[in-house]
Amino acid sequence: MLKKIRENLTGGITVLLLAANTLFWACFLYPVTLLKLIFRFRAATTFFNFLLDGIAQTWIACNNLGLLVTRRIQWDIEGDEELRRTRWYLVLSNHQSWTDIVVLQKVLHRKTPFIKFFLKKELIWVPILGLAWWALDFPFMKRYSASFLEKNPHLKGKDIEITKRACAKYRKLPVSVMNFVEGTRFTPSKHRKQKSPYRHLLRPKAGGVGFVMSALGEYLTSILNVTIAYPEGRLSFWDFLCGRVKKIIVRIETLPVTEDMLGDYINDAAYRETFQNWLNNLWTEKDMLLEMLIGKSRIAGPNMAPPFGEMASENDILQ
Repeated sequence: MLKKIRENLTGGITVLLLAANTLFWACFLYPVTLLKLIFRFRAATTFFNFLLDGIAQTWIACNNLGLLVTRRIQWDIEGDEELRRTRWYLVLSNHQSWTDIVVLQKVLHRKTPFIKFFLKKELIWVPILGLAWWALDFPFMKRYSASFLEKNPHLKGKDIEITKRACAKYRKLPVSVMNFVEGTRFTPSKHRKQKSPYRHLLRPKAGGVGFVMSALGEYLTSILNVTIAYPEGRLSFWDFLCGRVKKIIVRIETLPVTEDMLGDYINDAAYRETFQNWLNNLWTEKDMLLEMLIGKSRIAGPNMAPPFGEMASENDILQ
């Protein structure tokens, strides 16, 4: 009983530390954002982008420090030796909880450029966060449904053109673009519903990654294939905040961006099939790696932690 109280107290303190850190750095972020809105010429924008990325990186550094102080985690990380902050990366990862985002920010911090997510265009109107995402040049993507394009065929391909223009700014400042390929967090119920052929993964959604490659592929230096494993089982983000996660395994594989990986995912059927096969093969290898890292009993065993509750915000990240 005392242990659980102590863990919950740790979780509460961690939440307060993270919130205070966010509010503190927001006081620096928003004035620079205002200046960026006022002074729109190229030299000023480049300078303000540099400042904003620095503020965001410092925010993450303080978050990492707070987590280090409030818990003890054994980190097993391989594959991060050759990463560089001067390169452009597309980061692909499996997804089990909100903890994955914290893990990626910790593992890739100061080793790659600041991680940014592709977001639905509508999210720019989210109070406070929308402006922050815009200031940090998170790419907002406009996507048309198949039914909409049937009624408006003249707009076919416009979504990719809009995204390409939005990504053009990355030619000047290196970036790491993150994509959770499964599109949602792994749970046993989702796994059964999908009839996933993988033991530890949901089916990968090639459309989101293919769309990113069509819009940004020519700028990318490498693809980072990241595998995150929790040997103790899938615990919730609250469990992580409370210090119940004792060990985290991360494997990073750096893959080249070859000519055959570039193309028009929307309109080129042959390219789309080739890209889907590539991603399915990548996911098969990732599933085998997870099997080796955490073993069969950790995912399907009777003592596995129950699935954590669904939350909305991650589903708004475009996959």
